[in-house]
Amino acid sequence: MNASVHIKTSLPGPKAQAMIARDAEVISPSYPRDYPFVMSHGRGTEVWDVDGNRFLDFAAGIAVCATGHAHPEVVDAVKAAADRFLHISSDYWHEQMTGLGERIARVAPMGEPAMSFLCQSGTEAVEGALKLARYVTRRPRYLGFLGGFHGRTMGSLSFTSSKYTQQLGFAPTMPGVTHVPFPNPFRPLFAGSDQGQAVLNYIRMLFERSVPASEVAAIMVEPIQGEGGYLVPPEGFLAGLRALCDEHGILLIFDEVQSGVGRTGKLFASEHWGVKPDIMTLAKGLGSGLPIGAVVAKRSLMSQWKRGAHGNTYGGNPLACAAANATLDLVVGGLAENASRTGAHFMKRLHELAKDYPCIGEVRGKGLMIGMELIENDEQRTPARALCDAVVTRAFHHGLLLLSCGTSTVRFMPPLNVSTQEIDEAMVLLRAALDDALAAH
Repeated sequence: MNASVHIKTSLPGPKAQAMIARDAEVISPSYPRDYPFVMSHGRGTEVWDVDGNRFLDFAAGIAVCATGHAHPEVVDAVKAAADRFLHISSDYWHEQMTGLGERIARVAPMGEPAMSFLCQSGTEAVEGALKLARYVTRRPRYLGFLGGFHGRTMGSLSFTSSKYTQQLGFAPTMPGVTHVPFPNPFRPLFAGSDQGQAVLNYIRMLFERSVPASEVAAIMVEPIQGEGGYLVPPEGFLAGLRALCDEHGILLIFDEVQSGVGRTGKLFASEHWGVKPDIMTLAKGLGSGLPIGAVVAKRSLMSQWKRGAHGNTYGGNPLACAAANATLDLVVGGLAENASRTGAHFMKRLHELAKDYPCIGEVRGKGLMIGMELIENDEQRTPARALCDAVVTRAFHHGLLLLSCGTSTVRFMPPLNVSTQEIDEAMVLLRAALDDALAAH
């Protein structure tokens, strides 16, 4: 099979080049664009650029397009909502907003009644979670994790530590945040085999020496770390965090902005370990592409907010809520199960690929949240940063959209309705990209 059969022009093509030139004059250069893809339209896992080249999208708008591009049921729900009204501020009520709150409450993993605060993005959801934790505990400190990504506004930015680039030039951020290592058995920081237990012991040491536990409002963690490398925590780690929080009256916040809404084969990643958060943040896949986020918390906590304690203008926007309601129907109705099934197939194919490429140090993930870490040919497992960047770029030229994360991890996050046939096609394109990158490395 010709790996580039659907690429009909040089990349970027002439129309793409023209748009990129226009964009450079009027759009902020802060956007971290990795390669020159200029989209025209998409259906499911397939997307086309403005020059007519067809690609498989295994980035899905950074795990946003949960139901694929332009899913007809989501599009119809948005159109129907638009026919009624485009906006009524969150000072009022409407069916889409209330219905979404009811739907989230039914599936929330808290183990008790839950409430939601609706917003527009993951970073705003994180800000709301931090405010709620401080409000109900009256405590000023937090713990976060090295490698975590939680957003770029000033509160969430204080937790973000996947790359120093995000914080460079913006200090000081919100005070009171202490970072601890995220357990990574592939790159252990501590002696011994149980890296999760070692991190828990490290937190206990902090509580004894520099961070009074009685002043910590919350510990915020991604159940599967996203930008930090698609790191799956060791068994028992999240449960250990839960026990540590319970011991000291600390709230446990799960940031499920990237891992939630069926991405890992379950509705929420925390369900793989049966650990219940006090507060959870959602966004990305929740609206299948429309901007929506949510702070989900135990009702016993969120009900303490007084009128005006937190709010926004666009929260509960009817179009975004309609998209979220349709998305949850689809994810609960079969897409989460498809993510589990096709994700297992994808992992199997990647493990087979690793036998042919020693540069693939580890394949890890759950469902359709999968990372492939690339390493140099040495005993230290040195991250192959340049190789990783080259693989992502060459994949684009072969017709496969990918992104990286961590120091040298290629991440795969296709729409949840991706087929095994599309995964098999992507594997052909990925192998071609690896061959190209290795030849030039």
